[in-house]
Amino acid sequence: MARYIDANCKLCRRERQKLFLKGTKCYTEKCPLEKRNYPPGEHGQGRRSKISEYGVQLREKQKVRRMYGLAEQQFRNYFERALKQTGRTGETLVKTLERRFDNVLYRLGLAPSRKSARQLILHRHVMVNNRIVDIPSYLLNAGDVIQIREKSKKLDVIHESMKRMKDTAMLPWLSLDKATLSGTFLQIPERADVPLNANEQLIVELYSK
Repeated sequence: MARYIDANCKLCRRERQKLFLKGTKCYTEKCPLEKRNYPPGEHGQGRRSKISEYGVQLREKQKVRRMYGLAEQQFRNYFERALKQTGRTGETLVKTLERRFDNVLYRLGLAPSRKSARQLILHRHVMVNNRIVDIPSYLLNAGDVIQIREKSKKLDVIHESMKRMKDTAMLPWLSLDKATLSGTFLQIPERADVPLNANEQLIVELYSK
């Protein structure tokens, strides 16, 4: 599978929006988007023609795909899966993406970014229901408990990430026990409760062409 190896901050600049790909750096003035809020490249600051309807839809899809750190085919597979389920396809897509193991670990504050969460999972630092799960795309179900392994609880990346978490910032479908470095996926979230600045209906329209 192809892997993006260029600077992550270029992706945020391309979408002109913080995608929170660099963890704690995204919350500081060091974030490149603070000073260069325009697309990268030689013509990033130049005039550009009015974007087409297709272009608007494409940019929305790319933004969400990059935010969750997925390859094109992975993202398309999630869409096809959402299309087969009842309910609004766009909302179902977002709910499914939020159930990913790497996303939940990030949302709990146990990792500074989804990319970092994937590394922790792949390196077998995290368990689900007392069982090691090393698959970042694993979909969690209501009641699942996420735990940092005992031998991994001293990792600096986890403690640095926890510092940015405030008790009032926890999302309603998650609960976190800072003392034990564990959290619970309480329920599949409603779309209105997901802090995702995106219009998923544009993605549905793009793939429906």
